[in-house]
Amino acid sequence: MSLAARKPRAPIAIDWTEFRLGWKILILALLGIGTGASVAPLYSFGTMVVPIQEAFGWTRGEVQAAISFQIAASVVAIQIGGWLNNRYGLRPVTIISLIALPLSFFAISLNTGSLWQLYLGYAMLSFAGMGTMYVTWTQLTCLWFEKNRGLALAIILCGSGLAALVQPSLLSWAISNWGWRAGFWTLGLLPLLLTLPLSVLWLRSTGPAALSAVDAKLEKRIEVSLPGMTFRETAVSKRFWLLTFALALSVMAMVGMLTNMLPLMRDNGLPADTAARVFGAYGISLILGRVVVGYLLDRLWAPVVAFFVLALPAIGCLIFFAVPTHVPTLVLASLLVGLGAGAEMDVATYMMARYFGLRDYSRSFSLHLGVISLVSAIAPIFFAVLFDRTGSYAAMLSWCTVSFGLSALLMLTLGRYPTFAKASEPIAVGEPATPAS
Repeated sequence: MSLAARKPRAPIAIDWTEFRLGWKILILALLGIGTGASVAPLYSFGTMVVPIQEAFGWTRGEVQAAISFQIAASVVAIQIGGWLNNRYGLRPVTIISLIALPLSFFAISLNTGSLWQLYLGYAMLSFAGMGTMYVTWTQLTCLWFEKNRGLALAIILCGSGLAALVQPSLLSWAISNWGWRAGFWTLGLLPLLLTLPLSVLWLRSTGPAALSAVDAKLEKRIEVSLPGMTFRETAVSKRFWLLTFALALSVMAMVGMLTNMLPLMRDNGLPADTAARVFGAYGISLILGRVVVGYLLDRLWAPVVAFFVLALPAIGCLIFFAVPTHVPTLVLASLLVGLGAGAEMDVATYMMARYFGLRDYSRSFSLHLGVISLVSAIAPIFFAVLFDRTGSYAAMLSWCTVSFGLSALLMLTLGRYPTFAKASEPIAVGEPATPAS
């Protein structure tokens, strides 16, 4: 079956109409992801570990366990947040979370030496920030972008790359001047001073992809039936679980590579600064991969795009295995792994909207993210045990190569995009719909 049969040919040029209407949403979602509960705790953690360890005398492992508590809590928090978004709407849930999340960061800074207080604080970040996670910002973007949905999602998901570039330096400066507590103050002030005001001003869920025309004055009084499957239909769909399983394989392998690339290169004899420069290629290709893949998703059958970008990290793993000390080749391997990492969330958000629609996107994507978060929490422990049992990274690289390859192949089994009925006309709450004549 040809690609043309699967998806109508899309123009190569970008249609800028949606971007003119939704540029504020892109900026808001980009900042929301970068300062929200899905990204900020994880990407800041490496900078916070040593100062916390030195302040209280805990072991490195004891401190690092805090992030596992945060990820584990997010499995539950994502489900609650998705339900709340569906029940009360994106705006109130997000604004409340943007107040609660900074307060949780501030609360962690009050720790006086209790390790379990640290664990509880990190777990609470997920619950306080449930309205600031990926599911909120990707749903908002899907409601505003249809023709350029893949590219729009790619742009906002670069918020994680932006956090990776900005947070370490900003936190290091704050900690060096005022101590480790200032790191958490900084993490709390970012959403409070940046994302919250913009959400109050700009967050509107009635985008062009959801409604063809809406009177802004009626926005709070309308109910709209969006196209797509119900949560129950999605949850029992074989296609949903196939997609989730395929991406869980790649995410587990990606977490393994992300957390072990630097130790792997150090064990192979590379100096610390050289290994860091090689790893830097990963960050660059992560951002590049997201934008390129987002553009391609709008124009090609998504499973084919996913197949190629998820196969690239498998090649990167083979390079790490076969050429462990040749720096230029390792840079190429790091680039290939980063391209796959940048594509994973693009593929997930785009395919969830394309295959299951927007009708129950919050809860459906929350279920998917719950599984992915659980896998992400297990992966570091699994690969640590694998290394301890074998004494080398060969088993990990073999596992990751097979996982990436199988994930890529499974993408090709997803089939055609379904066709959903168009969104219904907006109906004022409390008023019956006018029957069609």
